[in-house]
Amino acid sequence: MLTYAQAGVDEEKTAKALRGIINLARETFKFRKGKLGEPAEDLGHYSALLDFGDFYLAMTTDGVGTKVIVAEAVGKFDTIGIDMIAMNVNDLLCVGAEPVALVDYFAVKEPNERIFEEVAKGLYKGAEEAGITIVGGETAVMPDLVNGYDLAGTAIGIVEKNKVVTGEKIRPGDAVIGISSSGIHSNGLTLARKLLIPKYGLDYEYKGKKLWEWLLEPTRIYVKPILKLLNSVEVHGLAHITGGGLLNLKRITNYGFKLNMPPITGIFKLIYDNGVPLEEMFRVFNMGVGFVVVVSQEEKEEALQILNKYYDSFELGIVSEKPGIIVENYGVKFI
Repeated sequence: MLTYAQAGVDEEKTAKALRGIINLARETFKFRKGKLGEPAEDLGHYSALLDFGDFYLAMTTDGVGTKVIVAEAVGKFDTIGIDMIAMNVNDLLCVGAEPVALVDYFAVKEPNERIFEEVAKGLYKGAEEAGITIVGGETAVMPDLVNGYDLAGTAIGIVEKNKVVTGEKIRPGDAVIGISSSGIHSNGLTLARKLLIPKYGLDYEYKGKKLWEWLLEPTRIYVKPILKLLNSVEVHGLAHITGGGLLNLKRITNYGFKLNMPPITGIFKLIYDNGVPLEEMFRVFNMGVGFVVVVSQEEKEEALQILNKYYDSFELGIVSEKPGIIVENYGVKFI
């Protein structure tokens, strides 16, 4: 049995350590008070929102994480650029923003032309899928600090003030829709790697694919379906299911959720079968649901019709009055 904390990622400890930085960062809001670009307090959850008159500039930053270690182990770097862009643009979508541009940061131990070219291919493909431009970046060669590679980025998007999705419209009884993930995405890799690679090796065949292929499957980019949805129905809430699994739903409302998650398959089945507790699985991984949409019951069918034109989407459950997340078909509760 192995948990995320035992694998080396203690999210509770991390959150506690970050409180000081977060509090100090909020203190800097006063430096833009009354000026263009003033932060909108208590509005952004996945992305910060900066006031630019008629619209907000949404801003977020994220990286690929330890998925890069798998890429390095098999010498395949042409998909991690997709992951980095996906992690950023999917977060922008959660406030209703259309992703616009990104800058990247690639830290390396030493320059390698082939690897740089492969990373660039992934970045291009991700940008194409997200409909954004890559307007700049930084490559840092730091042999004394970096042992391998690290890829991160910062993205911006725009949203009209009257179209921001804050979650405040969410009400008990609303329909909760899940959009399928492409696999493990870019979260929980530390746990998956430390559990599976020592036991099986990266070339282990599982259900027709090698383990490294399961682990490197690019993170799905949800820009096209979500932008289409935002222009078609009234969306009450949006959540990117990343690190923290279903706990991400707590970021968009204080109401609760009663859910029925899809069957545990693919890489998640392999991880679960190797001893990760069920509750930990839903706490760490997306479990086949990469993005969640909350709409009224009246617009549920139209929303499903739109989303299923892009990716497999399904009704997960409803918003409940009582706080907490209940996965009814697995008996898992997060209060």
